[in-house]
Amino acid sequence: MSACAPAHATDSARAQHPHPPHSPPPGRRFRLAGADVSAAVAVFLIALPLSLGIALATGAPLQAGLVAAAVGGLVAGRLGGSPLQVSGPAAGLTVVTADLIARYGWRTTCAITVLAGLAQLGLGCSRVARAALAVSPAVVHGMLAGIGVTIAVAQLHIVLGGSPQSSVLDNFRALPAQLADLDPAALAVSALTLALLLLWPRLPGRTGRLLRRAPAPLVAVVGATAVASLTGLMLTRVDLPSWRSHALAGLPEGPVLGLVAAVLSTTLVCSVQSLLGAVAVDKLVAGRSGPLARPGRSDLDRELLGQGAANVVSGALGGLPVAGVAVRSSANVRAGAVSRNSTMLHGVLVVIAALLMVPLLELIPLASLAALVMAVGIQMVSLHHIRTVTRHREVPVYAVTTLGVVVFGVLEGVALGVGVAVALALHRLTRTRITHDERKGTHYVRVRGQLTFLAVPRLSRALHLVPHGADAVVELGGSFMDHAAYESLQDWQRAHLAQGGTVEFTGRRAGIRADASTPAASPPAVATTASAPPATAPTVSTAAADAGCHCRPWTPWRNHRCANVTDADPARPGDQPCAPLPVAATAADSAPPHSPALLVRPGPSRRQLARGLSTFQRATAPHVRDELARLAREGQQPSQLFLACADSRVVTSMITASGPGDLFVVRNVGNLVPPPGEGSGDDSVAAGIEYAVEVLGVRSITVCGHSGCGAMRALLDSGAVARSSSGPDASSGSDAGSRPDAPFGPASRSGSGSGSGSGSGDGPTPLGRWLRNGLPSLDRMADPARPGPLLAGRPPADEVERLCLANVVQQLEHLRAHDSVARALREGALELHGLYFHVAEAQAYLLSETEEEVVFTRVEAAEGLPSPS
Repeated sequence: MSACAPAHATDSARAQHPHPPHSPPPGRRFRLAGADVSAAVAVFLIALPLSLGIALATGAPLQAGLVAAAVGGLVAGRLGGSPLQVSGPAAGLTVVTADLIARYGWRTTCAITVLAGLAQLGLGCSRVARAALAVSPAVVHGMLAGIGVTIAVAQLHIVLGGSPQSSVLDNFRALPAQLADLDPAALAVSALTLALLLLWPRLPGRTGRLLRRAPAPLVAVVGATAVASLTGLMLTRVDLPSWRSHALAGLPEGPVLGLVAAVLSTTLVCSVQSLLGAVAVDKLVAGRSGPLARPGRSDLDRELLGQGAANVVSGALGGLPVAGVAVRSSANVRAGAVSRNSTMLHGVLVVIAALLMVPLLELIPLASLAALVMAVGIQMVSLHHIRTVTRHREVPVYAVTTLGVVVFGVLEGVALGVGVAVALALHRLTRTRITHDERKGTHYVRVRGQLTFLAVPRLSRALHLVPHGADAVVELGGSFMDHAAYESLQDWQRAHLAQGGTVEFTGRRAGIRADASTPAASPPAVATTASAPPATAPTVSTAAADAGCHCRPWTPWRNHRCANVTDADPARPGDQPCAPLPVAATAADSAPPHSPALLVRPGPSRRQLARGLSTFQRATAPHVRDELARLAREGQQPSQLFLACADSRVVTSMITASGPGDLFVVRNVGNLVPPPGEGSGDDSVAAGIEYAVEVLGVRSITVCGHSGCGAMRALLDSGAVARSSSGPDASSGSDAGSRPDAPFGPASRSGSGSGSGSGSGDGPTPLGRWLRNGLPSLDRMADPARPGPLLAGRPPADEVERLCLANVVQQLEHLRAHDSVARALREGALELHGLYFHVAEAQAYLLSETEEEVVFTRVEAAEGLPSPS
């Protein structure tokens, strides 16, 4: 430990204190929050019966479970790197510990626990904690499932009134005889325990909600104990010998190789379970709602050190091995714990109970504890985990690990699972499906899987099925391509182009170039087409050739720079232009625009759309299909109405971290909300508001403006035109009305001009008629009596930003004028929010409005809350 601990200051440095010598240092006083106290009590009430039950399941002295629970709370809670994870005797260690006790005896098992703790300390000092998470989740889930089956089968014998055998297979063989000779009293107490354990969390109503605050394991054991005591049932009960006769660790005795394997298996199970538990606790804390404090993320190396120290102390004091426990940790988080004090206080309560509550503990029937542990073992075979491994096609790994743990043991089962996982990964790497087919004169070669040198012969055979001079599309669906496969594709492409054909690469690995003067690697998701220009080749579409860049609209946006071919800077890799996308002209492409034979032309954009949809069906749809199916069954239930601008740079789901079904989005030019009763002839926004509030029952409405809004710039320009047109030298209205940056026309501010919107100067355009709904925002900005909006305490950078901010405030006023919104606000069922998104900074600002000032405050990344201006 000393090698890993930070160096302390020298005595002379520590001797200089600015406070009196007998007062505590400032900022170092121990403070115990009320939330930590309540959480510690809840965890203690769960840990007490579980610790006794796990000790019973392993065949260890019952005090060993209490020792491990106390040490796990005090030592691991104080030194560990996961503040809210609760450590103690874990069900996942039951099989390992029971086997060690059966082979070497209790005192040697304690010595093995000490050695395993020292091994964990060494691993923690080596900073390899993250490497433990590299084990396949299917192996971990299979290990826990195998341990759960082993626990459940062994405890079933005690539930039926008998004694478990030494191995799982022996327990299965003895089960028929045990069923024929069961103990009715033990079975009745066990059934009552299981019934309370399952039904207590499901009590309905307000009374049930109050009763559910008591943990179900405690209620189950206390209820069964009370019934057994009141009815006078003759049952074997907990027997806690005097602490004076408690056995401590001794020198390990046995074969060296066997002891080394025992230490390794204990270290592996303790470490993996604790590290995975710490990661799970981080997820629980991150998803916790409300103003509760959130400690920092777990330090996995420190957590390994804390677990190692706890195992050294627990083994030396005659306790069970210690690991992070999921049930107690989740109870600690849900009870509102805010610091490691809750974990430590739970350990203190276990010590007090072990010393002062022995007469009460000895009333507990062993059958009740066995039923509790059997339920825990059954829960370790998680249906959620099975569905997860099935979805990721890792059922063989899960099944082999589970059977290996049940039949051979934990270490052997994990080794078998890791071997199957490696073999499955190699099989997937080498298994590549290559097909060739032809449709309407175009030959398609589809590759599904990873392209390695092993697949090059099959790839070459499929490519040579494409005739000379034909149009070819190669779909590369894998995420990996080695050098041999790349060269094979590139050589075939050059030869095919030289023979007058065309080649198009699509899919994840589309960056194949035939021209040696261009870079060999292009952005991996941009489909490129190369073609040779001989006289026999099809004519290239002029629309495709004239455009400088032909990126797909749905190309991945991250790090995507689209530069014109002539403007690209070769010295800057990020400015490399996307490859031109020449498209062979067809008879349909050359048809007149209004040809009655073909109303929808299959031109380049249609093929781009089809490729984007195909990519979604292949790559994204499998991941969202279950969630969308649920939404289809249950209907949409969004919590927010989001009124945003139609600007393509404002991605509402991204800036709000929302998923399908979370937001009901209404978008228009300028994020405008026409006031009710306006004769604009467009009720779409009002209809969306009414539907969201009255039918969907949203709880909030957010108006989102953004920087650089073209609609606000048009409003400013049109206001200047309107002011200039009132002077003697004003330009003609037709000219103003036809300008794209001043779309209102000369009579727009007076409300006239409801022409056809042709832009010929006879009246305002459709865009102009719509933007008249933003004129109140212009008036608000020009009104000196109204406070000007501030952005994080500073004035707006320019007039456009000032109008964007004022427009958000004005549209909130328009919202309040709608009957459905006003009614929901009066009832307290709705909240209104203003939001400004600065595109260049990727920074969101929330509106805080008072009578004195209007301030948009920055939303900080740490807490997701607006910071004070």
